[in-house]
Amino acid sequence: MILSMTGYGKSVSQLAHKKITVEIRTLNSKNLDLNMRMSSAYKEKELALRQLAAKELLRGKIDFAVHVESTGVDNVPQLNTVVVEAYIKQLREVKGLNFIGNTEDGKLLEIATKFPDVFASQIDEVAPEELEAIVNTATQALAEVNNYRLDEGKTLTAEFELRIGNITNLLNEVIDVDTSRLADIRTRLEKAVSEIKEKVDENRFEQELIFYLEKYDITEEKVRLKNHLDYFIETMNAPLSQGKKLGFISQEIGREINTIGSKANHAVMQQIVVQMKDELEKVKEQMLNVL
Repeated sequence: MILSMTGYGKSVSQLAHKKITVEIRTLNSKNLDLNMRMSSAYKEKELALRQLAAKELLRGKIDFAVHVESTGVDNVPQLNTVVVEAYIKQLREVKGLNFIGNTEDGKLLEIATKFPDVFASQIDEVAPEELEAIVNTATQALAEVNNYRLDEGKTLTAEFELRIGNITNLLNEVIDVDTSRLADIRTRLEKAVSEIKEKVDENRFEQELIFYLEKYDITEEKVRLKNHLDYFIETMNAPLSQGKKLGFISQEIGREINTIGSKANHAVMQQIVVQMKDELEKVKEQMLNVL
């Protein structure tokens, strides 16, 4: 099973006087990069939420936002009358303030209410059920993210199956070409030696030729490449998503393809190797998004 690191989840809960919204976005990252945004009133639950997110999401660049909106009148800003009266008293003592008739008190009040700290929100201790509701809402949002990641993972799985299948087919072409490749190399070498028009020791020439051809033998590379391709599919279909492991396997696939290319010394086989590299690059591009 493959999970994508790209995901989105949102969950909303309604309490008697509060509306709780948890919204989570994730992108690809080598490690866990968690950015959490929430009111300081709920900071005591931040560590628990971080641990929950780390357990559920494992890796990725994560934007985790918790919004709590009051739907009642509990947190309506209250006028701090003591502060207002103190401001008005000081304003009365300021020389040069001239008011007409009975408008003085109204004017002073208007000026005083523009100063800092005249309104204060009444912040009560957060109820345990509210904190529990935040955790439950976050759990639901994380489940939504994982469902999104699973759907994206199915698309990635289809892409990998296509590309690995293409490389497997190209490997079969390499195997077919290889049956005649060494014979072609041998013929070219024998022709080159004959054109020198110098008499050579046939036994020594045969020994050197065998040694030379062994340098171009790709039997081991073909076997290893087939094993790596099979292992990639096996790991991809494992119960857990293993993006890092698949990345390592794709590196080994690339190493074998490069070795085959360096040993090819054959135009047709080198063309096939180029196609294999192109398919592998498409695998590596998508591999960045795998959890």
